Amino acid sequence: MFMHKRWLLVVAAGLLAACGSDDDNGSSRVEAQIGSRPFFLVNDMDEGELKQRLKACEDGPFYRTNFSIGHRGAPMQYPEHTRESYVAAAQMGAGILECDVAFTADKELVCRHSQCDLHTTTNILETDLASQCSQPFTPAEGEQPASAKCCTSDITLAQFKTLQGKMDAANPQASTVAEYLDGTADWRTDLYASRGTLMTHKESIELFKQLGVGMTPELKTPSVDMPFDGFSQQDYARKMLQEYIDAGVAAKDVWLQSFYLPDVLQWIAENPEFGAQAVYLDGRYSDASFDHTDSQSWQPSMEQLVADGVKILAPPTWMLVREDNGRIVPSVYAERAKAAGLQLVTWTLERSGPLANGGGWYYQTISETTNNDGDQMELLHVLAQDIGVIGVFSDWAGTTTFYASCMGMEAR
Repeated sequence: MFMHKRWLLVVAAGLLAACGSDDDNGSSRVEAQIGSRPFFLVNDMDEGELKQRLKACEDGPFYRTNFSIGHRGAPMQYPEHTRESYVAAAQMGAGILECDVAFTADKELVCRHSQCDLHTTTNILETDLASQCSQPFTPAEGEQPASAKCCTSDITLAQFKTLQGKMDAANPQASTVAEYLDGTADWRTDLYASRGTLMTHKESIELFKQLGVGMTPELKTPSVDMPFDGFSQQDYARKMLQEYIDAGVAAKDVWLQSFYLPDVLQWIAENPEFGAQAVYLDGRYSDASFDHTDSQSWQPSMEQLVADGVKILAPPTWMLVREDNGRIVPSVYAERAKAAGLQLVTWTLERSGPLANGGGWYYQTISETTNNDGDQMELLHVLAQDIGVIGVFSDWAGTTTFYASCMGMEAR
């Protein structure tokens, strides 16, 4: 354990002392280690002008950029929301890292994608804490899949810190706990999942400060009834913001996020400095009345969001693009958002496996066009150049870092 902690400190120190160079304005730029995947993607692209331009960049240099946002860290290969995952994303040039925020039974804030995902993202079912889970492990039987439900609100902060992170996955055909936990997709890996260090929200702030990156916490929708033991939704939103204030983090380095619009409006009203960069995560696609191609179904409208003080909107990638004669082009949603004056961030690149069969949920509006892994770069180009997004969440930051460096986009 001592050597593990020492290694993490060495890595963090190395990132802070990374060899930098000066841009035309004399500001320091942090060099990034992007790995081999971006080159694989470029080589897999269809022949054309964009491919040739990207290939011309293969000798670098590559720099950290706020355009590249580490989605839960680097979860394509590292357990999400762990120290190891965050460090990997920063090494690959992510200028902003994400801690999704949930709370424990004693109302302390921790980094988890969902309040109730401990059964798929940690080893809790293999520990004595399994007895405290909301729903115990139930093996598969007939057509009934294996199941469990373990929440951060089932345990205290001290108990949470005893757990280890794993790749987010479960085997629905499992008859034992060991089989249930062994469900990692074949396009991910368990190679780096042997020591996933879980983090509190406060610990993530301190790590991100050490790494010199921006911070984008997402206030997760509670899976328990609120108020929780006297802890209201408003208290929850205030507590997350207050931990940045208490840590002395400048508002310009924080992008608060929530799918729940009242959270965003609360931050804007109660702390305009931090609220100026608050991000409304648009999850309205799950509403039966919402049609991303029909602006009449958007409630509130783009214009109303702006009038309410929202400056940054973050929909899933598929809502921003459509197909036009075999090409990827901006959607009506993207065009209307930009026309209203909203800045756009999107999620999540590299979240799916191989794209030969269209790419799944994240690529649903361009599935007929998406037929090889290199199409990740085509999509990224449209998002950046035709739509003008200011940042892209990715499960593997090296890809977005490569693109941004090649195109001469903002670096830090």
